[in-house]
Amino acid sequence: MEFSGSDEVITHATDLVEFASDAALAIDVDDRVVAWNVGAQQMLGYNPSEAIGQRCCNVLQATLPGGEPLCHPDCDVLRSFRNCIPYNVPSCRLRHQSGKWVMASISSVAMSERARRLYGDKILAIIFLRDEAIVAPVPQHHTLQVFTLGGFGIVAGGHSIDIGKWKRKHAVTLLKYLVTQLDHPVHRERLIDCLWPDVDEKQGWGRLKVTMYCLRQELRANGVSDEAVKTIDNAYLLRRDVIWVDTDVFERFVVEGQALQQLEQWSDALDRYNEARHLYQGDYLEEETYSDWCAEERERLHELYLEMLARTAECYVELGQYADAIHICRKALVFDPCRENFHFILMEYLVKDGRPDLAQVQYRHCHQVLAREFGVQPLPETQRLYQKILIGGDNTQASG
Repeated sequence: MEFSGSDEVITHATDLVEFASDAALAIDVDDRVVAWNVGAQQMLGYNPSEAIGQRCCNVLQATLPGGEPLCHPDCDVLRSFRNCIPYNVPSCRLRHQSGKWVMASISSVAMSERARRLYGDKILAIIFLRDEAIVAPVPQHHTLQVFTLGGFGIVAGGHSIDIGKWKRKHAVTLLKYLVTQLDHPVHRERLIDCLWPDVDEKQGWGRLKVTMYCLRQELRANGVSDEAVKTIDNAYLLRRDVIWVDTDVFERFVVEGQALQQLEQWSDALDRYNEARHLYQGDYLEEETYSDWCAEERERLHELYLEMLARTAECYVELGQYADAIHICRKALVFDPCRENFHFILMEYLVKDGRPDLAQVQYRHCHQVLAREFGVQPLPETQRLYQKILIGGDNTQASG
């Protein structure tokens, strides 16, 4: 991707920072902040108008845990970025606008040499900040790990919890619902409607209190604090600061991969995407097939996963690794056979890999699947690509 001017470069960097799940900022070659997201504002107190245009070192004022300065106008961080090398700090102190110190870790994406040649020095690096309360290992008796991608499971204190042995099955469903609303209060009426839609409020409230007691009891027995689930008036809240959820990490890897891909750091982007693929073992809470309360989140993550697979294939193609790109497309089609965009790019990649015969087979398979499932034909552009392959054979140049 090439930009037509410096304003577009800054706009694009702003988009990458804006959509980051962590606190993030972008800086230029003069160490000035050019993008600053909501997460950074929440962590350090500065709004974008206060941070943008300032020197990064003046905003972050970072020091190492022992007090040694980390940020200054010619610091190691900037020198690393100017040499197109990312700079990561596992633990440091950042100065909040109020003057208090915030313990954090720093990771980054440095612009590649090629990107610098294309875009100039408008963007030097994108920096991600994470509150150390989230990054640092938490004592095991305070940690609850929740796995939702490909089936529900929980781990506490490093040991898997057998939720199949819980006395009340509704306690498992209650925990799942609270996970979908992590860090947000859920009113008891919503929980009652989810768990016992056919009972009146009084009876439902009695059942909910018993189920909540059982949930807390099961978590307590596995070393999880009673405070993991807070009561707020007539609502319950599952605290984010005592829980690790696979979806949070999955999304962070995808966002970081996108940022690296936009900077044409294909191998690094693949590392992030492959970490995300490892986490995505299946659809979100896939055992809750008919539950409306998690359907929207399942669909959102499903789409994000497929988009990530397409981006993964693109990175492999940029590296000339067509066999890997083809493998990713086939994996996506096993996961969702009706995605015509994957049939299309798979045909393209097969042609580029010198296998137009297999591209023709793929088109016929696409035609059969769409006819069987939806009673439709492939889109005109897919049909045109097929005709070009028939005419051109090995010499076909598929267009994206």
